[in-house]
Amino acid sequence: MVRRIIQIDKEKCNGCGLCAAACHEGAIGMVNGKAELMRDDYCDGLGDCLPTCPTGAITFVEREAAAYDEAAVELNKKKAEAKGHASFSGCPGSRAMQIERTAETKKTAEAPVQSQLRQWPVQIKLVSVKAPYFEQADLLIAADCSAYAYGDFHQKFLKGKVVLVGCPKLDQVDYSEKLTEIIKNNAIQSITVVRMEVPCCGGLEHAALRALEDSGKEIPCDVVTISVDGNIL
Repeated sequence: MVRRIIQIDKEKCNGCGLCAAACHEGAIGMVNGKAELMRDDYCDGLGDCLPTCPTGAITFVEREAAAYDEAAVELNKKKAEAKGHASFSGCPGSRAMQIERTAETKKTAEAPVQSQLRQWPVQIKLVSVKAPYFEQADLLIAADCSAYAYGDFHQKFLKGKVVLVGCPKLDQVDYSEKLTEIIKNNAIQSITVVRMEVPCCGGLEHAALRALEDSGKEIPCDVVTISVDGNIL
């Protein structure tokens, strides 16, 4: 049958995951950091996802598609509940969880850990593209949550680097244009991207890699992914 259904432009998608969180039917999933319509018969064509998309990547189209199947949607929800996700649907980055930690032996006369932060501000949205600390810098582009998730973030990632932090899901912006200007206008020596494993962090990785490509420069670049329980994947 021909009916109204959503269409997702992957070139415009920044991987924030807001549409997946807004889709109560589970029709949208995050695949390789991009939103994707998982099944036609899960989409009811009402478009709750459209206003949540910050980049305009979702539109309505009229095309041949399977009819909306409410029974299939309910069955999918029950399967999710059976897997332990009864209280959650949508973007994995928004799923609440509790991480159990083993108790550590209390240390005596412990010296405070020294911060490795070398500049201010740190938010991508706030820095100047020609700030003097960018010259000859090893650049760290990090997700907001990564410093909280990874216990030794300062020593492992931040030491000796200039850091830029952001969250494409909360800021609802594409950082690539500003990052391009920073890379293009400064002698950046290396780039390290530290992101979380959640799909919305794909927007940060995508912006950094696109900025490097658009700058026209060849700079060593590494991407590190941190799990929500604080491990390097």
